[in-house]
Amino acid sequence: MTEVLDNPLFDDQKVSFAVIRVPFFLMPHYDENKPHIETNRRRLVQKWGGQDGWEQQKHHHNLKGRGQEAGIPHFNLDRLTSNTMASHRLIQHLGKTYGLHVSESIYDLLNEYYFVDGHSLNDRPRLAKVVAEKLRSSSTFSVKNNDSKVPAPSEEDLLQFLNSNDGRKEIEAAVRRLKAMDIYGIPQFIINGEIVVGSPKLSDTFIRIFRQIEREQYSNNATIQKTIFAEMLGIDPRIVQQGSHS
Repeated sequence: MTEVLDNPLFDDQKVSFAVIRVPFFLMPHYDENKPHIETNRRRLVQKWGGQDGWEQQKHHHNLKGRGQEAGIPHFNLDRLTSNTMASHRLIQHLGKTYGLHVSESIYDLLNEYYFVDGHSLNDRPRLAKVVAEKLRSSSTFSVKNNDSKVPAPSEEDLLQFLNSNDGRKEIEAAVRRLKAMDIYGIPQFIINGEIVVGSPKLSDTFIRIFRQIEREQYSNNATIQKTIFAEMLGIDPRIVQQGSHS
């Protein structure tokens, strides 16, 4: 995205992105009532039939290299795994309520929180505290409602949300749609509501797709904005229009 944002093809056409994080569950059977289940190291060693099998998979998938490309300096193999329904609901709630630029900021935070620091995504008190602190200190938290600034949610507000069931039905609907699309692994990218790109892919692949959309928009003198998950997840079209990166 950075390449396309920084170097638009046409000087008189503004380029922006609206990133919607579609929920996906790697371990859907994990108990939602437990703060964590096991370490990721233990899960992966068991999954691949022992230490030797796990070492082969690490080499085959280049997990360390892919993490570094995504801005993750190192993966904490002993990070605490858990059910992720609550954290998925939180990301969607922040995007719907405060804007996709806010949910993207918190998504980046949670990548470091989980993959690097190793904290559980279902440790709700810790999650509420860390996210509330980020929102209070973040310059990205700028929301207007009827021309008056909306305050960042407090730790108590976030914990109350995490302990509720708000947003669950939207998450479950999105998961059903992914299955209908035969998407059973991540990461996957659905671009402009119709182009599905599996990973890993080189950045040139995405730049080529984005440039094509850019040319189509310019030739049609109109913004092409298609999404198949925004309505399903309850995201207002005005929130999508505001975008997440510009």
